[in-house]
Amino acid sequence: MNVVHISAECYPVAKVGGLADVVGALPKYQNSATFSSQVIMPFYNNTFTKANTFNTVYESQLDLGGISYPFKILSLKETLLDFDIFFVHVPELLFKEYVYSNDDTERFLAFQIAALDWMLTWNTYPDYIHCHDHHTGLTPFMLQESFKYESFRKIPNILTIHNAQYQGWFSHKKVNLIPAFNFDNAGLLDWDGSVNPLAASIKCAWRVTTVSPSYMEELKTDANGLEDLLNHESAKCSGILNGIDWNVWNPETDNYLIANYNVKTVISGKKANKKHLCDSFNLDFNKPLFAFIGRLVGEKGSDLFPETFKDTLEKGEATILLLGSGHDETEMQLEGLKDNYKGSYNAFIGYDEALSHIIYAGADFLLMPSRVEPCGLNQMYALRYGTIPIVRSIGGLKDTVIDISEKNGFGICHTDVTVSDITNAIDRGVSLYKNKNTYKKLSAQIMGINHSWDASAKEYIKLYKSIKLEKI
Repeated sequence: MNVVHISAECYPVAKVGGLADVVGALPKYQNSATFSSQVIMPFYNNTFTKANTFNTVYESQLDLGGISYPFKILSLKETLLDFDIFFVHVPELLFKEYVYSNDDTERFLAFQIAALDWMLTWNTYPDYIHCHDHHTGLTPFMLQESFKYESFRKIPNILTIHNAQYQGWFSHKKVNLIPAFNFDNAGLLDWDGSVNPLAASIKCAWRVTTVSPSYMEELKTDANGLEDLLNHESAKCSGILNGIDWNVWNPETDNYLIANYNVKTVISGKKANKKHLCDSFNLDFNKPLFAFIGRLVGEKGSDLFPETFKDTLEKGEATILLLGSGHDETEMQLEGLKDNYKGSYNAFIGYDEALSHIIYAGADFLLMPSRVEPCGLNQMYALRYGTIPIVRSIGGLKDTVIDISEKNGFGICHTDVTVSDITNAIDRGVSLYKNKNTYKKLSAQIMGINHSWDASAKEYIKLYKSIKLEKI
């Protein structure tokens, strides 16, 4: 069997969020003696494409509303990944230094059309086409409705929703950009008066998945306007929890770490990495270290950090280290805390891959007070490195972290996103840390919780096989 993943992001080529991590790992874990998985993504003008060389495997022109654009399909000259990856190079539209912008309608439509036009030339069509988020959301519609892709209509297609808040809306005035179809079916494109690629994909895809079971259930009541649609289409919807790449996220072999460790040496290993962090950021090594890694946006609850951190730091029992960027006002407030809490607080505004790995290894607790978290990968990284997650019970966080007050619990959970809830959760962490034997035992225990992609990849393959090939 062969599946083609179509996505705007793929790690390590281009990453904005968790979408890239999924598309960069799932194909690798799907590949086997009987299964082949590959990725098609845009060719951006970024660090990865500048650092590597490419072969041209196909050249043609695509039509976008009567305007012709030349495009190429490129492949890597050297084998760098554990799966085949192909790049759609549309110089006028996709070859930018950014992934997303305010002109994405034309950009990602061109990407999808070029990918499908190239696939039409293949001697053997894929067994499945797997689309990711709204950037590829018009692909299921075009496979079903556009005349030029009629030969694809018996190929099952799957949509995975990584974040339903973003849907790719655009005006019906641009519907002529889509390859010709029977206009009697134009209603499939519409949701609430706009062309909505995510809604169209939910309507037309053979199966719809989200990145955790709880997130799928949450979308039925909170999906930024798509609640009724998801309830109507619930029979073909399911949630499959994301995984993490255990080869990349492995404290025993991670080249970024100051000291490597395993479950038997977790205490000494974490101490060495924590000491490096505390020395580098002027933090008190003897206090529990709470960390946050991520985007400073409302979805992550980061707007509450300035007040929450003040309340925690005034008690003098914890240290806090933050790595992230996002909302300008939040960044400014978090930077402003440094002078008032020297020795107890620091922040790195921006992103540094190496530093993130050392923080996962050296922190005692990881904060994730998310308002929205479809799956979440950071809590899985934390568990892998023996760092106890403190999370708001929502989406994938609810599916992966059990509170220490419950049977077999290993994390700290809270139900609301308020300053008091987050502060109370941190206070629980401080109390846990003071109980040295319990904390050390828990740190070693959570390293054995398996959230690798092995199980998740098998679930996707099981889903593919369950799809009955039916005539349209």
